[in-house]
Amino acid sequence: MNEQKFRTESDLLGELKVPADALYGVQTQRGINNYHISRKTMSMYHDFIKAIAYVKLAAVETNHTLGVINDEIASAIAQACREIIDGKWHDDFPIDMVQGGAGTSVNMNANEVIANRALEIMGHEKGDYQYCLPNDHCNCGQSTNDVYPTTIRLALIHMNKSLIAALTGLISAFRYKGDEFKDVIKMGRTQLQDAVPMTSGQEFNAYANNLEEEILNLERNVKLLHEINMGGTAIGTGLNAVPGFAKLCAANLSKLTGEAFVSAADLVEATPDTGAYVSYSSALKRLAIKLSKICNDLRLMASGPRCGLNEINLPPKAPGSSIMPGKVNPVIPEVVNQVCFKVIGNDTTVSFAAEAGQLQLNVMEPIITESLFESLIWLKNAIETLTEECVLGITVNRERCLEMVKNSIGIVTALNPYIGYKTSTKVAKEALDTNRSVYDIVLEKGLMTQEALDEALNPRNMLASSRINQTNNK
Repeated sequence: MNEQKFRTESDLLGELKVPADALYGVQTQRGINNYHISRKTMSMYHDFIKAIAYVKLAAVETNHTLGVINDEIASAIAQACREIIDGKWHDDFPIDMVQGGAGTSVNMNANEVIANRALEIMGHEKGDYQYCLPNDHCNCGQSTNDVYPTTIRLALIHMNKSLIAALTGLISAFRYKGDEFKDVIKMGRTQLQDAVPMTSGQEFNAYANNLEEEILNLERNVKLLHEINMGGTAIGTGLNAVPGFAKLCAANLSKLTGEAFVSAADLVEATPDTGAYVSYSSALKRLAIKLSKICNDLRLMASGPRCGLNEINLPPKAPGSSIMPGKVNPVIPEVVNQVCFKVIGNDTTVSFAAEAGQLQLNVMEPIITESLFESLIWLKNAIETLTEECVLGITVNRERCLEMVKNSIGIVTALNPYIGYKTSTKVAKEALDTNRSVYDIVLEKGLMTQEALDEALNPRNMLASSRINQTNNK
């Protein structure tokens, strides 16, 4: 085996060996050495890497326009950034996502990769920083404290689009099933007790409408992420950034990404503020709660097959037991439930981390970032799995649904306008006590004619509001 070669770099703490072929440098190597927490590296999150390359590209264009960086260095840095945006050099971002330092390791990882790639573009060796420096050139007019949060926001905006695309697919699947089941009459339930009739189509369309609200909510909250603090540098005062940097950098980033970024009106306020992350995390939690509730419903409706509701059939995906022959479990809704629990927990982490900031910076942003990224990716994957592996393959047991409607005590509600609530209650109680039908008891007591009763208890007449005859109301 060939012995690995190293180059030696130095920083505030002294010298350190770095792999000779690595684009990253000494501060990234310290991050590699220090953090072995989540074992999820930055290289796993391509949207995050591309986002910081966009931020650095906007910054170098701003500095070049303002006359701070010369043509040759600016051109090389810009080319390096564009290569990263195109998907190159992502393996050179090896640090753990969970780290101390408020994201300094992330920012320096980008600075070092861009600087060393720029050196190569200009015909120099990696580490020959006299021609292009990670701090003085790639981080010019910047700080981790404005680069890192701006990068998070851009990455979340891009990832949100993928989540919405997945959610749109699930909504379409529920609407498809809503149309397929539009004439299937079943019993509605409140508090797990018989309520009044409805159709399976109404139920599935309700799921679609319920989730469609979440697209609007995600879009509302992602708008908060468009306010950035680039140019604020360390604490928002703009130290070391030339006049005009903040607004021009926001404009350049908007032009590069197609997103409407705006420079915060008060950069000192914006630098430690994590409110937008809290709001967006809450939107993810709200989606997770709704999604989990729907999965609970699917599992309940598919319970059985002989001793449960058995209204619908979920696509069988795996044998359900190592001991019980023939058992098939609702494994897809179950795994989505668990993803939703994780998202809810991540939201709690984001809340604590946002509260834990002190004075002019919130140093807990790395755990906010990792939590939000995890929630986004897991939710997207879970939604796509639920759509393809479950919802599109659901079938309904029509006869079983209709049988339960006919035998339900709940249909007595439809008689309230004709015989009154008090009398209806007595009929319901007698039906329960004697195990007889509501229909037979009403006729036996002469409370309604058979013709009127048939009309009132026709399940199809109970699916929507209609004019009623109250002449027999007691």
